[in-house]
Amino acid sequence: MSPNELDASFIATALPAFFSEAHEQLEALEQLLLELEDDSGNRQLLDALFRCAHTIKGSAGLFGLDAVVAFTHHVETELDLLREGRLSLSPAMSTLLLRCKDEILDLLAKAQNQQVDSSDDAQRRGALIEKLQLLGGQTTVATSAHDHASAPNSQPEAQAGGRWHLSLNFRQDAFRSGLDPMALLNYLRGMGEIQQLHCDISRLPGLDALDPESCHLGFEFDFETSADRAAIESAFSFVQEDCDISLQALTAPAQTGAEIAETGADAIKVRPSGPSQAEPLSARSAEPAAAQRNAAAGAPAEEQRFIRVQADRLDAVINLLGELVIASAGATLLARQTRQGALVEANGQISQLVEEIRNGTLQLRMVPIGETFSRFRRVVRDTAAELGKEVQLDIVGGETELDKSVVERIADPLMHLVRNGLDHGLETPAERRAAGKPEQGRLTLSACHEAGSILIRIDDDGRGIHRQKVLQRAWDRGLVEPGMVPNDEDILQLIFAPGFSTAEKITNLSGRGVGMDVVRSNIQALRGSVQITSSEGQGSRIEIRLPLTLAIIDGFLVSVGHSKFVFPLDAVVEVIEDRPSLSSLDERGRGVVELRGQVLPVVGLRKLYALDSPAPERASVVVLQSAGRRYGVQVDALLGQHQTVIKPLGRMFRSLRGMSGSSILGNGEVALIFDVHSLCQLAAAAPTRSALSPSLMSQASL
Repeated sequence: MSPNELDASFIATALPAFFSEAHEQLEALEQLLLELEDDSGNRQLLDALFRCAHTIKGSAGLFGLDAVVAFTHHVETELDLLREGRLSLSPAMSTLLLRCKDEILDLLAKAQNQQVDSSDDAQRRGALIEKLQLLGGQTTVATSAHDHASAPNSQPEAQAGGRWHLSLNFRQDAFRSGLDPMALLNYLRGMGEIQQLHCDISRLPGLDALDPESCHLGFEFDFETSADRAAIESAFSFVQEDCDISLQALTAPAQTGAEIAETGADAIKVRPSGPSQAEPLSARSAEPAAAQRNAAAGAPAEEQRFIRVQADRLDAVINLLGELVIASAGATLLARQTRQGALVEANGQISQLVEEIRNGTLQLRMVPIGETFSRFRRVVRDTAAELGKEVQLDIVGGETELDKSVVERIADPLMHLVRNGLDHGLETPAERRAAGKPEQGRLTLSACHEAGSILIRIDDDGRGIHRQKVLQRAWDRGLVEPGMVPNDEDILQLIFAPGFSTAEKITNLSGRGVGMDVVRSNIQALRGSVQITSSEGQGSRIEIRLPLTLAIIDGFLVSVGHSKFVFPLDAVVEVIEDRPSLSSLDERGRGVVELRGQVLPVVGLRKLYALDSPAPERASVVVLQSAGRRYGVQVDALLGQHQTVIKPLGRMFRSLRGMSGSSILGNGEVALIFDVHSLCQLAAAAPTRSALSPSLMSQASL
């Protein structure tokens, strides 16, 4: 294979990783800008912000993405002024940099799809560059004037440009660190012209002692560039641990007295300035955005080791793991039937190992939801500005983890709900003043674990939902029979009806009645649920309940007749065994029992699902908890803890209320998995009075 073919093969392999990691760098850049709006003098954040742009620019240069390099260079220049204190981060500057981030994202998308710029794209990008140069130029002039006024005898600043001699001696572990010497040279060619290049092979051993994984190369060359010394040094910030670098000025412009005193000689050893610099994405494995921000906060380098794995490969492993769990359960069942102690014990050990592998593998897909929440800072900022509102976004419980596949699929519904809260929920500053509220509204995103699921809340302190207005619109659209007044909970649920909207006019954000029904459908597709509570004039709360994972859970297996059911183990509070079977259940299987002097709602599965099997004389009640409420489920037999591989319900059974999925048991039987929240709603509905015994009737009416 020719060198050109090797280069093309390398680029084809590495380019997808570059685009993925560049997107992470841009996400980090956006979050850092938003954080700096509240803490504009934080040097660690400023350094991390500069490194994001520098890393994207350097990596794009390695792949010859000249448009990305050229535009990002202007952004990098402004960020350098920010961290040097020569430019302050004003709201206008922050908005401009956020727009530049969007532009880099657009350039990456065009490069990835091999699209060319339109004239409108070029004009828009040129306008952004002019604004960047205008801000930077004004600041530089002002700073220079101040410097000359305060220090008239000082030398003028060194200008960019000159001829340099560079000596690069790569260390033996350079290849093992992922460094490509040719990629570094190609990057330098983007900054200027390399002349009189000489490859030093004096350290190259004989063939009998040659280690192909060790680097023995060195380069000597002259470098003609318009860049100054600082820019050249920054180009080597990511290789300083794997390469000895010497930089010698040949025809550099005059330096200031301070620079001459600092260097002392023409030849210097390049050293990093400030915190360790981020690495070009394709020169070695780059850290995810979150890890890079940890580095800015001083986290030890050894704690930031990551391996990138394609999501489909991990999904394939988890699917195989699910089959392994089922096979292990079948083997354990057969071992028990043989009644051979040694075989049962061996299978028990295998089951324990499988469970540990399961927990470890599923943990690989668990990610903090705070990374998704943080993306909404920009949404809230821009949307509030568009609506003329002042909004503070609070994030609570961002460390709460759930399956990455769930996080990816919940992002769009959350986006719509946040925008909806900003548009419909929160008032303008004038409206809030008139209502006796602070001018700045508050929007809170929170997450926590509850009963084996994750609970996400979106709270606002806005105007709340006007129930009469919702009901009137429902009457007008025929969703509710005119004159009929449902209870408050049902009225609020009308918001999720297809095409429903109470907006007086259509805007860019709302008014078309499209979205809330899709939000609920998408959440239900994840085996989740969504509920709304609201107080007029005080605000609203939207609660979303989602499973922690879509793959495998710890379950509690029960039976009713010949049917098997699984409760998520985290939702089980206690079990009441061997009690007389309840006969006082209404036609839908609802009733109550007394538990330690309290009335506990109970639902009987036999009547609820019309199971064709005789009721036993004695039964058990499994006490579950959901949304802070407890209820019981009457079952025939308790079969104990069970590792449950979740399978989706078939199309015929998706409308079955109270069920979230199915599982295959070790003996091949199918068990249905309960959605404890939906089952709680069934149990909480008041049973008919005929289903209550006289002793409980008075208590239930209290």
